[in-house]
Amino acid sequence: MTALHSFWSLFRPTHPSYSFFYCLSSRSTGDYISKMAASWDGSYDPGSQSDDSHHFERLHIEPLYDAFVCPLTKQVMRDPVTLENGQTFEREAIEKWFKECRESGRKLVCPLTLKDLKSTDLNPSIALRNTIEEWTTRNEAAQLDMARRSLNMSSSENDVLLSLKFIQHICQKSRSNKHAVRNADLIPMIVDMLKSSSRKVRCRALETLLVVVEEDEDNKAILAEGDTVRTIVKFLSHEQSKEREEAVSLLYELSKSEAVCEKIGSINGAILILVGMTSSKSENVLTVEKADKTLENLEKFENNVRQMAENGRLQPLLTQILEGTPETKQSMAAYLGELVLNNDVKVYVARTVGESLINLMRSGNMQSREAALKALNQISSYEASSKVLIEAGILPPLVKDLFTVGANQLPMRLKEVSATILSNVVNSGFDVESIPIGPDHQTLVSEDNVHNLLHLISNTGPPIECKLLQVLVGLTNSQTTALNVVAAIKSSGATISLVQFIEVPQQDLRMACIKLLQNLSPYMGQELADALRGTVGQLSSLIRVISENTGISEEQAAAAGLLAELPERDLGLTRQMLDEGAFQFIISRVVKIRQGETRGTRFVTPFLEGLVRVLARVTFVLSAEPDAVALCREYNLAALFIELLQANGLDNVQMVSASALENLSQESKNLTRLPELPPPGVCASIFPCFSKQAVITGLCRVHQGTCSLKESFCLLEGQAVHKLVALLDHTNAKVVEAALAALSTLLDDGVAIEQGVFVLCEAEAIKPILDVLLEKQTENLSRRAVWVVERLLRTEDIAYEVSGDQNVSTALVDAFHNADYRTRQIAERALKHVDKIPNFSGIFPNM
Repeated sequence: MTALHSFWSLFRPTHPSYSFFYCLSSRSTGDYISKMAASWDGSYDPGSQSDDSHHFERLHIEPLYDAFVCPLTKQVMRDPVTLENGQTFEREAIEKWFKECRESGRKLVCPLTLKDLKSTDLNPSIALRNTIEEWTTRNEAAQLDMARRSLNMSSSENDVLLSLKFIQHICQKSRSNKHAVRNADLIPMIVDMLKSSSRKVRCRALETLLVVVEEDEDNKAILAEGDTVRTIVKFLSHEQSKEREEAVSLLYELSKSEAVCEKIGSINGAILILVGMTSSKSENVLTVEKADKTLENLEKFENNVRQMAENGRLQPLLTQILEGTPETKQSMAAYLGELVLNNDVKVYVARTVGESLINLMRSGNMQSREAALKALNQISSYEASSKVLIEAGILPPLVKDLFTVGANQLPMRLKEVSATILSNVVNSGFDVESIPIGPDHQTLVSEDNVHNLLHLISNTGPPIECKLLQVLVGLTNSQTTALNVVAAIKSSGATISLVQFIEVPQQDLRMACIKLLQNLSPYMGQELADALRGTVGQLSSLIRVISENTGISEEQAAAAGLLAELPERDLGLTRQMLDEGAFQFIISRVVKIRQGETRGTRFVTPFLEGLVRVLARVTFVLSAEPDAVALCREYNLAALFIELLQANGLDNVQMVSASALENLSQESKNLTRLPELPPPGVCASIFPCFSKQAVITGLCRVHQGTCSLKESFCLLEGQAVHKLVALLDHTNAKVVEAALAALSTLLDDGVAIEQGVFVLCEAEAIKPILDVLLEKQTENLSRRAVWVVERLLRTEDIAYEVSGDQNVSTALVDAFHNADYRTRQIAERALKHVDKIPNFSGIFPNM
């Protein structure tokens, strides 16, 4: 038997020193007094000890004297007091006895002798108390020493658990006992038990450490030495929830010490795990609450606040920005600018500290302004948060910072940040025209402010130029603000200087320029075309961007869109593009896209639409430019445009392709080779009555000559008519109008109109054309439909069939009454064809 086991066996309930307890419990005091006395054993609470700790209460090295034990509580007294009859009790217990006697209406008696008491005066037994304290101290020191010997890995699990529980018990009794535990070097030994293979021992060790350090700064300091705190943090990620709960409770207590707070924050992953626990749905409520309170304590140190923000707990950092000292606000704002935030968080941050950051940006301290600008740059990179910042008043100070020169001006590196923020907020879609930013209700699109932006663009470096061009891009995205910008550009003569940015080597700067020019082109297309033609290199650079075979970029889509918006009938620009081989590059890119060689990019649709529009411009100069005709023949553009008619879902591509086919078809009558009749023979020249007229087969029915899709662009080839007819049922009125215009070239003057009608009949186009007339989708479409229907009604069979359709007659009558002058004349002729208006030409032949 070991000495340790012998020690614990000495203190069983049969030990002679306990005989007093058993005698006392068997003493007969009457029913009422028995119940009152017995109640103390359950109601008296000297520290809420568990069964184990109560067991330790009864372990004494020195004998337990009867005088030390309170007759009521049957426990060693801590504050003994003596009654008038000389009996001694625990103060708290006898006071409770007196109280219950009074409340029950019983007379005051001594609970031990049952004799009446004249007074409730209590006299402190100081000598007895001192003797008990000395006895307790000696016993606890000896017991603590025995517990110390069991705190090692070779002891049994039960002995270790009992020892740890005893240490908890004596620490809970008094603060001095915590000092004794510390002086006995028990804290490192308890820490060693955290490495035990027994989960029960580890949990009990965590519990014990919590009791030992509770409200004791010295013990916390000792526990924080070495890697102990790191070990405790590791328990936060354990699978066993009990260990996590004990660990987080211990960390919470330790975090009440500022010195330990810094230590906890310095442990890699500690704050990350704690933040995760506060948002966990699997943890119990108490654990989550303790983790949250621990983090609140850690907020005392800025470095901890930064870590929390980095790991998703932003509120402490935002609170520092709102309530901290100027130095703290600056520091936290600077760190906020370094964080990577998701979009929802940006909105939350903008709403919480946006106004404070804007005020910080207005301060005279350059470091504070820099910190605020960097934070605002981060927040403003999302549209929704940018709008919040605009509402918070960011525009006036931001514009002031950009335009201010002199002693208080921002250095260029910060002006770049200001320009970036301005670009972000302007491109958020907010109506900046409604925000006054200067005297006399000036706004960002007032002429003076746009002139200032243009001046900065011309006199700063590429990074700022890029951001300021993006500002102008944002201002020109809306038609209302675009008109102000266009007026300012024209009045300042800045068109040439803007176009020159197309040649710069910096891609971001070049792309910003191209996007701006694309936005400007609907309002000043001719000025831009003149600038591109008149300046060496710009058009070539634009074409080079489009022709780069590195996928499809936003820059390429913007370049194609810019060229597409330039006046399509500008012969000089088209000739220059022909000379530079631009159309060959474009044809190649269109074919590759249609063949599926370039897919999956977000810019493929706008790029293809722009390319097709640029390619179509060559069809507007066919009559004046032989090289354009040669290009169309060489690359069989008519066939390409016919194929593009089937680009379902790409309305603009279908519309532009139909318009290009209209232009090509109009040129067909000029390109058709008329047949050459063989010269008459000698006999035929002498006797013409005996000659026969030569018959030539294979001629085009409509153009009365030799036609082909590739050479003369005749629509009768390549299924063009059927594909155009199919588009008459399109939901987009512009596509329908373009298809109808292309079909109308088969009924134009200079071709065999009757044969053109037959071609449309064979393609089953008559009903769709009449439906277009009836639907009246747009004024232009109605005008075109009336023209085509009048040509169709020149054929008697069609006129006869249509004359019975009251809807068609009503539509023609409506056009006759309400359309423009020319369309009314055409409608009148159509009504005559169906006999709705008398035809007086036979009666008045000279009319």
